[in-house]
Amino acid sequence: MSVVGVIGAGAMGRGIAQVAATAGWEVQLFDIDDKVTEEAMAFIQKMLNRSVEKGRITDQDYRAITSRIYTTNSYEAFAECDMVIEAIVENLEIKQQVFKAVEKVVTGECILATNTSSLSVASIGSACEDPTRVCGIHFFNPPVLMKLVEIIPAVQSSNEVVNQANDWIRSWGKLTVLAKDTPGFIVNRVARPFYGEALRIYEEGIANPETIDWVMTEKAGFRMGPFTLMDYIGHDVNYKVTSTVYEAFYYDQRYKPSFAQKSLVDAGYLGRKSGQGFYNYGENEQAKNINKNEALAKEILERIVVMLINEAADALFWNVASANDIELAMTKGVNYPKGLLAWANEIGIQNCVDRLDALYDLYREDRYRCSPMLRRMGVEKSSFRL
Repeated sequence: MSVVGVIGAGAMGRGIAQVAATAGWEVQLFDIDDKVTEEAMAFIQKMLNRSVEKGRITDQDYRAITSRIYTTNSYEAFAECDMVIEAIVENLEIKQQVFKAVEKVVTGECILATNTSSLSVASIGSACEDPTRVCGIHFFNPPVLMKLVEIIPAVQSSNEVVNQANDWIRSWGKLTVLAKDTPGFIVNRVARPFYGEALRIYEEGIANPETIDWVMTEKAGFRMGPFTLMDYIGHDVNYKVTSTVYEAFYYDQRYKPSFAQKSLVDAGYLGRKSGQGFYNYGENEQAKNINKNEALAKEILERIVVMLINEAADALFWNVASANDIELAMTKGVNYPKGLLAWANEIGIQNCVDRLDALYDLYREDRYRCSPMLRRMGVEKSSFRL
């Protein structure tokens, strides 16, 4: 039986543990706090019980899966692991310390992976004596439900390690995409305008969160509007990712964080988990005030969607991932109603270019610069090949 170690028994770690155990792997679930691992096991058992009640698995499956998960507070438990996946706080120094310590325990063949969503995999791997064994394996929350996993080779990663990690994660029933080790990888890079441009529209006073969310769900077909989604993710988490990507891209204005979101974080209004974000989730929840003006809806939809398309095109321009992997990442990773490159073909490449140029002419801000990929395709009157 293959063995995986999972470092961190929080929301991501316990989800990864459940996925691996369900796929037949033995899991060593580590956390420095025994209470956290106890809570993690209770949560996993609760989720599996629900699956039994819904007929998705049998009682025998439940017993088999839970019997494959062991909890520990010592790295020594990783001695026989084939792979170790780190899923702890997004802090580079702490991650490097963990990788240094774990490398001393595992075998020379053990793959060391990070579940980081925004930090450099190369920087994390540099802490190891053998960085060729390190790669990124980025699950999405909740790991049990989300099919997509980004596989990220660092510049030091060996092809064998990347290919093996990819094969193993696919054997767990996941869809994988290959992403370059650049800030945000695919999803957290390409998705930034979904939040950033919505926040900009709100900060300009063009529309309130309720209206923007209504447009993006009812008119554009997204499962959640940007403000509802930010409240769900948690503003501390979402703002941190935005800030990390912004800094990593040398303060490129396309990724600039929002003062409106920073104010919520500073106030402790983190969204659903605190009871207050852009919306109030307490007893005094207010009725939504939605402006359904068609012209306004069209402006909001076009502005956010064209910025998303521009980001996807730029990711392709910079070889962050293949066109097909970008489409798969955005439809399966964050459940977009359609692939952004396909959406660009539908709208018309030149129409996207014209809309971006109009925004740039209005604001004269670099955030609205058109990707060279889009502009070139507009001149050539071509479409994305998918």
